[in-house]
Amino acid sequence: MPGSGPILIVDDHRAVREELAFALQYDGWQTLEAGDGPGALELAQRHPEVALVLLDVKLPGLDGLEVLPRLLELRPGLPVVMISGHGDLDTAILAVKKGAYDFLQKPFANDRVLLSIKNALASAALHRENTDLRAALAADHELRGQSPAIAAVRSLIAKVAPTDAAVLVTGENGTGKELVARQLHAQSRRQRGPFVALNCAALPADLVESELFGHTQGAFTGATSAREGAFEQAHGGTLFLDEVGDMPLPIQAKLLRALQERTVQRLGAAKPIEVDVRIVAATNQDLVAMVAGKAFREDLYYRLLVVHLALPALRDRPGDAAFLAQHFLVQACTRHRLPKRTLAAEAVDWLAAQSWPGNVRQLRNVVEAAAILAEGPQVAAADLRQAAAPAGGQGAGASGGTDWFAFDKLEDFQAASEKEFLRRKLMENHGNIKRTAERIDLQRSNLYKKLERYGLK
Repeated sequence: MPGSGPILIVDDHRAVREELAFALQYDGWQTLEAGDGPGALELAQRHPEVALVLLDVKLPGLDGLEVLPRLLELRPGLPVVMISGHGDLDTAILAVKKGAYDFLQKPFANDRVLLSIKNALASAALHRENTDLRAALAADHELRGQSPAIAAVRSLIAKVAPTDAAVLVTGENGTGKELVARQLHAQSRRQRGPFVALNCAALPADLVESELFGHTQGAFTGATSAREGAFEQAHGGTLFLDEVGDMPLPIQAKLLRALQERTVQRLGAAKPIEVDVRIVAATNQDLVAMVAGKAFREDLYYRLLVVHLALPALRDRPGDAAFLAQHFLVQACTRHRLPKRTLAAEAVDWLAAQSWPGNVRQLRNVVEAAAILAEGPQVAAADLRQAAAPAGGQGAGASGGTDWFAFDKLEDFQAASEKEFLRRKLMENHGNIKRTAERIDLQRSNLYKKLERYGLK
C-alpha cells in the first residue's frame, strides 16, 4: 500500500539497506534507514508517519530483540518484520512473542519481503479498524451522567467488572440495565469473548429452556436441526439474563444447577457440556417479595446476588436529564444527517420538570423526535412537548393531540388507539412491564411484541 507512509529499514550493513530500499522504492514506497537500534528509535519518534519497520536481529550494541519492545511502546500497533542472517526457530518464536508480525531469514527474495509487508500492513489496518469499532461500541454503551447517583454506579462497576462475580442489576424499565451489563463485560477480562443477552420475559415459557441450554435435532416438534443455547453461545464471555424474575420456576431449578455445576445439557442430549460464563442478571421486580411468595427460588436468588447493583430512576438523578438530552441530540443529528442543533434554555427547564416514567429510554426517544421536528438551530420546549405528545399518525391535530375520527382506515385507528392505550398504562405503572401486563390481562410475551411493534420498548 505505497503512499501510506515510509518504511523504516534497520540493518547495520549498508549494502542490505540499499538493496531493500531500492526494491521498495521501485515498488512505490518511500524509505528511511538506520544502522543501529538508537537510530531506529530516534527516527520512529521523529517520523510518526512510519508505516512499518524492517528490523535486523543482529545490531551493534542494542540488538533487534531489545529494540522491538521499545518500538512498540513508542508506537503501539506499529507492524514490525524481523530480518536475520542467523535466524533459527527459537529466535523467530521469541520475536513473534515480543510482538513482531513476521520473521524473514537472509538471504530472502524481494517478492517475499514485499508480500510480508503487504500482509503486515493489512493486518495492522484490520486491527485498527477493530479497535475503532470496539471504541465506538463502548461509547454507544457508556453509562452517562453527572449526578452523584450515577457516579456511584460507575464506581461500583469499575470495582466489580474485573472479577467473575455474578451481578444482579435492579431498576425500573429504561434505566439502563443492559448498559450496565455491557459495561461489566467491556471492563472485564472477558471483554474479547461474546456478550449474549437473553430476555426471559419476551420468550414463551415452553421455549425458555431451549433458548438457555439449546437442543438436539428432533428433541421436540419443530427442532429440525441442533442448536446452541445462550450458555454455549456465551462460552468465554458474559451471559446477560434480562427480566430474570419472569423465568418459570421449573427453569429456575435448571438454571441453578447449570450455575453450580458449570455445565449445561441440551434438550434431547445424553451428555452435559462444560461452559465458562459470567452471569449478569437484571430485573425490575422485587425479588425479595417474590422469594417470600414462593414465586422465585431463594437459592437461585442468592446465587445471582453475589453483588447487587441498583440503578436509580432518571427522576432521582438531578441534572442528568438535560446532560443526557444534549448527548442524545448530537447522536440524533448525526444519525439522521440533520444540521447541528442545541437545546434552548426553556427546553432545558422543561426537561428538568418532567418525571420521565420511561426513564432514559423515553428521554432518548423524545429528544430524537424533537431533533427531527425542530426547524431552527435550537430545539425548543415546544418541540419536546410535541415529541412527547401521544402519536396519532395522520390523525394528529395541530395541537399535538389526536383526532381519533380523522383516520381513513379502521386498522390505522386501531393501531393508534392501541399504542396510546399501552403508552398510558405503562406510565401508570411506572414502566413496569410485568405489572402492566397483569393489569391489562395480557401475556408478557405478547406485551413485549406490541411494545416493539409500536416503538415503546
